[in-house]
Formats: sequence, C-alpha cells, structure tokens
Amino acid sequence: MAIFLLFLVCGISYCWWVLPNLAYRKLKENGFSGPKPSFPIGNLDEMKKKNRVVSTSSTLSISHDIHSVVFPYFARWQKLHGKVFVYWLGTEAFINIADPEFLKKMSADIKGKNWGKPNVFKNDREPMFGSGLVMVEGDDWVRHRHVITPAFSPPNLKAMAGLMVESATNMLDRWSALINSGKPEIDFEKEIINTAGEIIAKTGFGISYESGQEVFEKLRELQIILFKSNKYEGVPFSKFMNPKQTLKARKLGNEIDSLLVSIITDRLESSKGHPQNDLLSLLLAKKDVVGRPGTTLTTREHVDECKTFFFGGHETTALALTWTLLLLAMNPEWQIQLREEIREVIGDEEIDATMVARLKKMGWVMNEVLRLYPPAPNVQRQVRQDIKVDNNYIIPSSTNIWIDVVSMHHDQDFWGENVNEFKPERFKDDPLYGGCKHKMGFLPFGFGGRMCVARNLATMEYKIVLTLILTRFSFSLSPLYCHSPSILLSLRPARERDQRRGSSSGREALVEKPGKNARNQTPWFRRRRERFLPCRLVSRETISRLIGFTVNGGDLVSRFTPWFSRQRRRFLPCRLVSRDSLVSPLTGEIWFFALPPGFTADGRDSGLSRTP
Repeated sequence: MAIFLLFLVCGISYCWWVLPNLAYRKLKENGFSGPKPSFPIGNLDEMKKKNRVVSTSSTLSISHDIHSVVFPYFARWQKLHGKVFVYWLGTEAFINIADPEFLKKMSADIKGKNWGKPNVFKNDREPMFGSGLVMVEGDDWVRHRHVITPAFSPPNLKAMAGLMVESATNMLDRWSALINSGKPEIDFEKEIINTAGEIIAKTGFGISYESGQEVFEKLRELQIILFKSNKYEGVPFSKFMNPKQTLKARKLGNEIDSLLVSIITDRLESSKGHPQNDLLSLLLAKKDVVGRPGTTLTTREHVDECKTFFFGGHETTALALTWTLLLLAMNPEWQIQLREEIREVIGDEEIDATMVARLKKMGWVMNEVLRLYPPAPNVQRQVRQDIKVDNNYIIPSSTNIWIDVVSMHHDQDFWGENVNEFKPERFKDDPLYGGCKHKMGFLPFGFGGRMCVARNLATMEYKIVLTLILTRFSFSLSPLYCHSPSILLSLRPARERDQRRGSSSGREALVEKPGKNARNQTPWFRRRRERFLPCRLVSRETISRLIGFTVNGGDLVSRFTPWFSRQRRRFLPCRLVSRDSLVSPLTGEIWFFALPPGFTADGRDSGLSRTP
C-alpha cells in the first residue's frame, strides 16, 4: 500500500508540476511570454478574479467596444505581453493569438486535417459534440467533410428556402398577435432562437419543432452545465471536483443520443422509396464510393453530426439575427435603407434563394454585425507538428492555440478609428473583408480548410428571416434593455448576471418578502433593467460602494445606502424590473429591499430621507 501511495503521489506530482513546468520553460525559450502560471491551476485564478471585477461594474450606456467586457483577462494581458502570448488553463498551455499576420504565417502550410482540437475542450464537451465535424481530425475529418459538404450544395439549399419562409412567417404572425393584444415589447432573442430551432428541425431533420424540442431543451441544459460546472478546465482530475454535474452532463448526453438514434431510425424507415431533401436524409443516402470503402458515416457518427447540426445550426444564426435587431434598433436609418433594397430586389414577390444574393446592403449589415458581435468569439486549435514562425518563435507539437476573434475584429490598427462603430458601408467596396488592412483580421466563419461548412446555409437563413421581419415590422430599443454581452460557448446577450444567490436568516435579513408596508420600504427605481446591484456586506449601516441609478437621460443623480445584515452574506442577485419590485432571476419570486427603520427612499437627488 505504501509503495502504491508513493507511486500515486509521484504520478500526480509529475502531471501537476513537472510536465507543465518543463513545457513552460520550453515555450519561454522559444520566444513566448505571458502571465506567470501557478501550477496546477495555471492562470485560472487570475482569470476568475478579472471576471468578478467586470461583473460587478455597471454599464450605463451601450458600447460596442466589448473585448474588455467578455475577455477582460485577455485584454489586460495583451497590453502587458502583446498580441501573441501564452496563458495556462490548469496544466494546459494556450497561445493566445490576436495578430492576423502571425496567424497567417503560422497556418500557411497546415492542411485542415492536420489541425487538432485542444484535449481540454474535446474531453469536456464530448457529451455535446462527440466526434462530430468540429471535433474530429486527420483522415476522419477528411471523411466527415467529404460526406457532409454535398448536403450544402446550392440545389439543396434552394429546396430549403421555402421551409425557412414558412417558419419565419409563423413567428411574425405570433408577433402581430402579441402586439394587437397590447404587448409592444418582444424578447427577440428567445423568439428568434425558437424559430431558428424550428428551421433546423425542418431543414436538417424533416421534423417539426415540437418533435425536436426535447433535443433542443436538453442540449441547452447541457450547454449550461458544461460551461458553468467545470471551473477548473485543464486541471488534471478536475471532473472529480464536481462529480454531480459531471454525471448529470453524461446522463444528458446519453439521453440526447437516444433521442437522435430514434430520429435517425424513423428517418431511415420513412425515406424508403420517398427521398427527402433535409440534411439528415442527404447524409443517410450517402453511399460508399466505389473503390473507396469506409467513406460513409457510422450510426454513432451520424448521431454526433446531428448534435453538431442541432447546436450549430440554430445557435449561431439566431444570435447573429438577435445582434442585428439590436444594431438596427439603434440605427433606424439602416432599417430604412434595407427596406428600400428589399422593395427594389423582391418587390411584392415571395423571397426565394435566388434573390438572396442580390441583397447587397443586407450582406454589408450581416458582415458588420458578425464583426462587432461574432457568435463564435474564438477559434481553438491544437498543432500536430512543430511550427516555426519568422525564425523567432517555435510552437511545439501538441500546443493549444486560442485565436481571439473578438480582439481582431475590434483592433483599431486594422479597422481604423471607427472600429467600435456600426458602419456597414465599410463593406461596400470590399464585401469580403470590409477594408480590414489584413485579410486574416476578419474571421466570421473561421479560416482555412476548417471554415464553417454551413456558412451558405446560415447566410441564406439570415437574409430570409431578416427580410421578412423588415417587411412587416419596424423596431426600437426597449428602455428595459441592459447591454451586457456574455460568453456561453457563443457570444450572446446576457439574460441575467452570473452572480451567486445569497442566503439570509433571522431578524436581520438581507432581503424581505413584501409585507404590509413593503411599498414604503422599497427604494425607487426607474422602470429600466439595470445590472445587478454590486454590493458587498460590511456592516449594518454601510455597504462597500454606493449604488447609483440612471434617471433623466443617464445622469447619475440618486444614491442610497440600504440597511443590510451585519453578517457577511452574499448579495441576492436581483434584476430591476419596476418602481416597486425586484425579481430574483433564479426563482422568479418578487423581493423587496428592507431599509433602516425611519428611512424611506424618495427617488430624488437626496437618495434617502428620514421620515418624521
């Protein structure tokens, strides 16, 4: 037993300290600098610390300069170490690249099949993607790509356009009913994600949204678990730190697999003698090439590709449309320009696939949206051979690569002084690169042989749905909107701040449920969805920072100090909803702040006043 324990300790020490330290020294010798890691955690603690700092700050106006918001640690490290540096997720080294020229030289001689995926992501995200196209490499990647690419041919895409029009029209009819019933505000993100899900269910699998809804719901739940449960990615044995969530993710993955196997089986039966044009039918109809056996996919591989289609097929396009509606709401002159183009190109006819390519201005808008808010905010690779760049850097085999797409899309050096402004016209004379000074500085669909295989499908869906929206509706920004881009695998609007829910007990409760005099105890809030109040409990009388509210055009005029428990309890995350109430985003219950006896919040400049 003693010998076994000794070997175990030696093995752990070797994995947690010896190997990563050797790799750290090698990368330094090869020319790379970066924040100093602390093994076996690497730079994770510093990354989490910077995330907490950003999440407690309040953004009172909309800015498209989002890199320091979604990747605060990368923004800081770039200032210290340049646009190419090394950081560590646990014991896994990542070279962060935000330099298009370096990226071009690094990838010039590497074929698509010779790129790998970082093991840390491949292992953690296996329940969601399995061995689908985004994860496979080598000859398997060539085989998958060979089977899948024909499914996205122009004739097949043309056949799918009618299904897209049908689903989008159903959504718009629902919006009309909501508005007629007196509800002028619509949650665009939720609506469009549901519609994109319906589109991929029909075009990808030949099923209704209701039939695929269980898969979507489980994938969404799995996405949240995978992103939030493992806070120590790259640390050896980190999955054992949260076994409950690990087992739950595995169970969800198995349930999704079973549902997809059922869909595939039904499709095989229903398509006998009745060929269909959805993506799944096209994949299942693929036969081995004569003289090249093994060029089709196995049932297991079909399941993994279906998961990839389900997730990638609706998430990225839906988010691109969501960000588009935000930017068009902020820039109504572009709504007018797009409607004029739609009248010129389409008129009173029903849009089809042949018309999409003629919507030039809409293409400018789409590219500008993908530049400012890329749904895929980064690209990850793993090198499979030593790579020499400019004789100054040597990237060792098996090193992980993190390509910071958000940073390159917001780099003033390549896009000019108006880099953080919505300017679709930048793509007028250069529709592919928008005048970027380096062609690798704009990567909306990735790069090289591994560029998104479904980009033409995504573009067609985007233009069809946006065209139908613009022909029936105009829209403006809701005063309840809080601009808070966040990362949940994709870049999306945050529905709620990622804060921990606190607890309270006894007489000195942090928050109280509404009582008889709750209205008099409730601080005045403008009817506007601001960020959660960033408070840290210090004493009965004070909090560590005053809280400001935005009134009268954004001026910071009202401050108050509510009464909190003397105990150091976490602040219950609340979302400001109305003048009288706060809603817990975790439970949906309405809660009210309790003020000190004899105090009331009057909502004016004085903030607090003592009642007589």
